[in-house]
Amino acid sequence: MKLGVPHERNEGERRVAATPASVKKMVGFGFDVHIEHGAGNESSFRDADYIEAGAALTENPWDADVVIKVNPPTLDEVEKLRVGGTLISLVHPAKNDHIVQAMAARGITLLALDQVPRITRAQKMDVLSSMANIAGYRAIVEASNHYPGFFGAQITAAGKSPPAQVLVIGAGVAGLAAIGAARGMGAVVKAFDVRPAVKEQVESMGGQFLMLEFDESGDGGGGYAKTMSDEFIAAEMALFLEQAKQVQVVLTTALIPGRRAPILWTREHVEAMAPGSVIVDLAAANGGNCELTEPGQVVTHNGVTIIGYTDLTSRLPNVASQFFATNLVHLLDECGKADGWDMDMENEVLRGSTVLNKGELIWPPPRKPPPPPKKEEPAEVVTTEPAEVEKPAAKKESGTWRHILSLALAVLFTVIGVWAPIEFIQHVTVFALACFVGWQVVWNVNHALHTPLMSVTNAISGIIIVGGLIQAGTGEMNLAGILGGAAILFASINVAGGFLVTQRMLAMFRRGDA
Repeated sequence: MKLGVPHERNEGERRVAATPASVKKMVGFGFDVHIEHGAGNESSFRDADYIEAGAALTENPWDADVVIKVNPPTLDEVEKLRVGGTLISLVHPAKNDHIVQAMAARGITLLALDQVPRITRAQKMDVLSSMANIAGYRAIVEASNHYPGFFGAQITAAGKSPPAQVLVIGAGVAGLAAIGAARGMGAVVKAFDVRPAVKEQVESMGGQFLMLEFDESGDGGGGYAKTMSDEFIAAEMALFLEQAKQVQVVLTTALIPGRRAPILWTREHVEAMAPGSVIVDLAAANGGNCELTEPGQVVTHNGVTIIGYTDLTSRLPNVASQFFATNLVHLLDECGKADGWDMDMENEVLRGSTVLNKGELIWPPPRKPPPPPKKEEPAEVVTTEPAEVEKPAAKKESGTWRHILSLALAVLFTVIGVWAPIEFIQHVTVFALACFVGWQVVWNVNHALHTPLMSVTNAISGIIIVGGLIQAGTGEMNLAGILGGAAILFASINVAGGFLVTQRMLAMFRRGDA
């Protein structure tokens, strides 16, 4: 089965739909991969790398059974597609109806990557999330490039500079990535979202979640927001106007599927910001969340820089291509690979992403019926049967056994205290106290500190080894010597294992070039 990968020719587009690593997997799936000359040059992938991975270079990648690409095809590119073939790419069918109709006329099967259902099973194929993660990170990089100050606090002999105040509107994938990047640079980050459910996610990234005292949720399902009421929007605008006087950097990420991006940052908000402030509008491609955004441009109004780039993912072309290609590999696997290729419309992922099936328009997919309401369990009938009445007696019996056990232990320790040697009593006392103190210390240590705690236990194990050597070093084959040898063995295992685990944990924090 022939698979074609064309060069992306959209202005500013530097990504490619396949990387040498993904080509190896596609070839392993049984595909005969043909990639256009120079398709990966702008993503730092050479033609020689593709050849080494098993691909063939071609001047016409369109004449293939399956064509994969990043952006929606132009009408000229649609004419190059094989009649009855398959195209997999971003499509945005709601605003590219003319392209969809042109492909329908050629009997093409069209899978839209932007329509992959946002469900748990499809996360590995979710191109939108992969690209949004990159866009959120890059937005902070662009903001820091235009912001005339430090993001993090600085204290020097020449003076000090406070941290930048950043507001992120929309805590989806892009928003959370932006929060993480801004916090990593030392900024103080606030975030707002109409979905209160994302509050914990914002706080886990180190941001402060701004709440409205309003009994309305903006969760539109599938990870998207819905259109809010006029009253909610008025309260939201008032909150933003208050924040506009405090923050220096604003990122907007709000999108509503199939509609123009909502205006959330008006001219009034822009003019309330201090000169030198920066706004990055990640919704610029859909009209923008800022009233003054010009898609694809950087403009200045009243001393405030407004960035409306629509190619943020292409500004990190290498990693963006890797993520995009990996998502595509998983989707090709979902389709059955080359040998078992099957556009199974019973498959929830394929049904949701298929716009055209052999030229037939089947988008949008039918809505799944809501789950039936849960049946209320019948109330438990309380009876006064003898068996029910006897249950407290069972508890009483259990309590009696606990009393007997406590009494037996008290008697045992009394006998030990009277008859056992004083040295034995001292050792037992130290052992009991060590167990109690150790349990209290470990139990109250935060989970995040368990790995450093392991290093401390290594030191304790070292003391045990020294004690074991003293006991076993006498050369006498008695109980003390045997226990000393066992102590050396088990403490050595603990030390070795502790160092191995600690080493693996520390390796996670090393730079890749270290």
